[in-house]
Amino acid sequence: MISQIIKRNGINYGVVTGIVLSLITAVIYAIDIKLFLSFWTTLLSLSAFIIITVILLMQTKKQVNNQLSFKEAFTAYFICSLIGIALLVGFKMLLFNVIDPSLKDTLLELTVKYLKDTSNKYGVSASTLNEMITNLRKNDPFSIAEQLKGGFINLFFACILGLIMAFIFKTKNTSQDN
Repeated sequence: MISQIIKRNGINYGVVTGIVLSLITAVIYAIDIKLFLSFWTTLLSLSAFIIITVILLMQTKKQVNNQLSFKEAFTAYFICSLIGIALLVGFKMLLFNVIDPSLKDTLLELTVKYLKDTSNKYGVSASTLNEMITNLRKNDPFSIAEQLKGGFINLFFACILGLIMAFIFKTKNTSQDN
């Protein structure tokens, strides 16, 4: 019974997470593509992710009569994160490679301009800056392969956060903790 609740909540909240993060991305796209490079939009997405996963763990703990082990909390969180990140990566791959492929070039040029401005502020040498720009252009950060790589990196960091959150939300002194 409990594992059904863990799986169901993980899946349901994962879909919600993916939809919310994809909607944030779509709104950024619709409002101003320069926002893709903004720290604040990254913070907004991270905040939405954390809020949804906290709600997931609170609801799950409540549904299992406040008897949530570390493993169960992490499992619900991991399922949610995996599905949410997969949906977001899928949406971004569609956006950058099918819906508006020219967006990749525009964002790349905006990134290069941002790098130049930032490098000038901090006194980065011209040769270092040119090397950074060459690597950026060569690796296409918006390609399907790079989006997948970014998704795995995001999942890794989400797991670290998930370990912390599972520790916080687990029920103290449950016999199920391993």
